Amino acid sequence: MTLSLKRYRNLLVTYFLPQWALALLLFILLFANIGLSLANPQILSSFIDGVSAGEPLQALLNAALLFLAIACLAQIFSVIESYVAENLGQITTNKLRADLTLHCLQLDPAFHTAHTPGELIERVDGDVAKLGNFFSRFAVAILGNAFLLVGVLVMLFRIDWRVGTVLTFFAIVSLLIISKLRNLATPYWEKERQASAELFGFLEERLSGTEDIRSSGATTYMIRGLAQHTRAVLHRLITAAQINFATWGSMTFLFTLGTAIALALGIYLFTTHAITIGVVYLIFSYATLLARPIQQIVQQLRDLQETTGSIVRIFALLDMHSTIQDGIGTPVPAGPLSAEFADVSFSYVDDLLVLKHIDFSLKPGIVMGLLGRTGSGKSTLSKLLVRLYDPQAGAVRLGGIDLRDMRLEDLREHIGMVTQDVHILHATVRDNLTLFDASIPDERIIQALEDLGLGEWYLSLPEGLDTRLAPGGSGLSAGEAQLVSFARVFLKDPGLVILDEASSRLDPATERQLEHAIDRLLAGRTGIIIAHRLATVLRTDIIMILENGTCCEYGRREELERNPDSRFAHLLRTGLEEALV
Repeated sequence: MTLSLKRYRNLLVTYFLPQWALALLLFILLFANIGLSLANPQILSSFIDGVSAGEPLQALLNAALLFLAIACLAQIFSVIESYVAENLGQITTNKLRADLTLHCLQLDPAFHTAHTPGELIERVDGDVAKLGNFFSRFAVAILGNAFLLVGVLVMLFRIDWRVGTVLTFFAIVSLLIISKLRNLATPYWEKERQASAELFGFLEERLSGTEDIRSSGATTYMIRGLAQHTRAVLHRLITAAQINFATWGSMTFLFTLGTAIALALGIYLFTTHAITIGVVYLIFSYATLLARPIQQIVQQLRDLQETTGSIVRIFALLDMHSTIQDGIGTPVPAGPLSAEFADVSFSYVDDLLVLKHIDFSLKPGIVMGLLGRTGSGKSTLSKLLVRLYDPQAGAVRLGGIDLRDMRLEDLREHIGMVTQDVHILHATVRDNLTLFDASIPDERIIQALEDLGLGEWYLSLPEGLDTRLAPGGSGLSAGEAQLVSFARVFLKDPGLVILDEASSRLDPATERQLEHAIDRLLAGRTGIIIAHRLATVLRTDIIMILENGTCCEYGRREELERNPDSRFAHLLRTGLEEALV
């Protein structure tokens, strides 16, 4: 993929220009260095001519001290410039990382199914890291070195028009040749970045399943796969570096040729008595200095070749758009919300319907139990309610409003969902409960913990809400981890709560401890409980049973219990959990 200049420009405008103050300081430091670089050869040339002419020692000493002072000042400016450039690179790349992370979080679940977390980490972090130099130095270095190149050529014309003409022609030819070579390695660097992303994806998948791999005796298979991926990265890296070397080799040859031309011209003019020995050195010094802007311009272009592979992949990620788009922003009413499925059909894959003509209406404050065998469509129904997907037919309404007319942020503020998989973050208890929402006061958090039966657990924390939880929730019991997820929903205070088999992994004793928390969570809210166990279902008002994506039974729980011919009554007689396996 070839990137247009417009895309490079958009990237710089979006992330580089907002840091204009740092960029301006970088320009000032760069131009100060350019001036010092042009001045020092003049001083050394005068020193050489002074020695040849037998000037007083004091004059020569003054010239030497001035040369050293300018050299030291140039080094100080160089250090400050490096610091400012690195700071600028970190600020811009961190902003890009944040934007990419947010973009990934807003993409469809289908996207995350097709791309492993390891691959996305490599794109968000690895690819973006490659852009640090592009943001911090590319524009500044190209412009600054262009001025240095012009400044050197002007100085050479002031010495002798013949020297200026020859070396100007040399500089133009050098830049043309190198510009022709600059894009040769771009596709190869892109392949190298893709191989690196696949390696990270492989590692993430295997390391997350370490216990299964070891217990199954598949360690050798994992190591073999790791060797294959690292070999692929190495081969693509070698290929890209070899092709990229064409630019470096051409540059080295051209600089050697240019220095030789400048030295030959200086010797010729000196033998004709047109210039002094000090000026010969000045020509040689400026010719050597001429290589610096060309070299740095080429270095930036070479870095751009490596970076372009990452930029291509970043834009490819940014160009992916979710099929779930924000609605017009119809306001969602407060309090318990009604939920309605109007003749809804849905499929993950074409021509393979997971839900077929689902039609029901749940009034505000009513709790519905959703039952069915594995694969009957229960979790899919909940995903449609939080609008992770849109149905192919029919409409899903919340509070009488079609979900497609709501803003996604508003919708998800009014729906709370608890699943069997609880994700505990490596963060404080406060951040785990509020999910980093600083507007929730500590008093409300503590009250929620007490209401849900976590008061003793909170008192046992060594640093209270500031206690950091271990990654993955190690140190928490299964019941405590589940109560943490209940507390998150409780603090959000949604109008509709979905419990998607939230206690299916808990033993019956632990589940009984959670009954109070479930009752407290559902109080004054509309609820949908997807469950296998009898105790959880008996707190519901309505029962719906799904079978092969269709609703085979729907009605009030008490009426279905009293009807011996109902499917629900049969499940109660045979044992709910066993019958639904």
